[in-house]
Amino acid sequence: MKTNKRNHFIKRLATVGLLLLFFGSAWAQQEAMFTQYMFNGLALNPAYAGSHESLSATLLFRDQWTGLPDAPSTQTFSVHSPVRNARIALGLQFIHDKLAVFDQYGVNAAYAYRIFTDKGTLSLGLNFGFTSYSANLTDLTTQVPNDPVFQGSVNKVMPSFGAGVYYYTDRFYIGLSAPQLVTNSLTEDVVEIDADARQERHYFLTAGHMFQLSRSVQLKPNVLIKAVEGAPVQMDLNLNALFSEVLWLGVSWRSLSDFNALIELQLTDQLLLGYSYDFAHTTDLSRINSGSHELMLNYRFRYAKNKVITPRYF
Repeated sequence: MKTNKRNHFIKRLATVGLLLLFFGSAWAQQEAMFTQYMFNGLALNPAYAGSHESLSATLLFRDQWTGLPDAPSTQTFSVHSPVRNARIALGLQFIHDKLAVFDQYGVNAAYAYRIFTDKGTLSLGLNFGFTSYSANLTDLTTQVPNDPVFQGSVNKVMPSFGAGVYYYTDRFYIGLSAPQLVTNSLTEDVVEIDADARQERHYFLTAGHMFQLSRSVQLKPNVLIKAVEGAPVQMDLNLNALFSEVLWLGVSWRSLSDFNALIELQLTDQLLLGYSYDFAHTTDLSRINSGSHELMLNYRFRYAKNKVITPRYF
């Protein structure tokens, strides 16, 4: 019985600690995190819009740190497509991100202008929308009853604006983006909270290349570098192998964090199903959680019955 109480206390303490990290000025990661970022590019870069050369819709569900009470969870839905002009592409993304008593809902529209060259496509993108934040700190369990630090609440709707550039060919891509350039304050109107928690600017650099090893095996390394003010630069290194244009198998390493395994199935020319698992054995949180799960579904619509869906590897 004592062991169970101790474990429950540790889990609650971890939850409070995570929330404090969020409201602290040095919180490292405010944007939602994805393991399958190489198949979900619109979440990082508005210039990714239209790169599938069809109407493309993606659903993604992420449960982080399974087994830890009030652990983070994220759900996204995104859709993007070129328009008749072909040089212009539009996109729309909905996101829900939850951590303990903190809730975030966001809607962002993306606009991309594409410049076609003999070797590839250069895309310049903008995103704009709004984000709704809410947090009721009184719902937290604290050691000191009615602790004034945890009596405040946050309810705000704030604008979002970002930009990005993305260059891609059939075999290579590289992108640089800052999806949130507005540093909104989250707590300026909350008298119970002394520290000012703000949205920090995040910068993402992504790149990948597809190598043909044989007629049935291709190899694609990917890299994602994340930078945010007041936190160490974080890097995701990934290696995916594609077998017979159907089965993707991959492994990733996230600096300062964990190792990940990925599997994707190209069920049809239009339908891609993906799953990833984060082991999280390299952090202290591994003692009180059993890893993270992420499920992704992408569907690419044909504009006409005779429209051929060409392979897209990212």
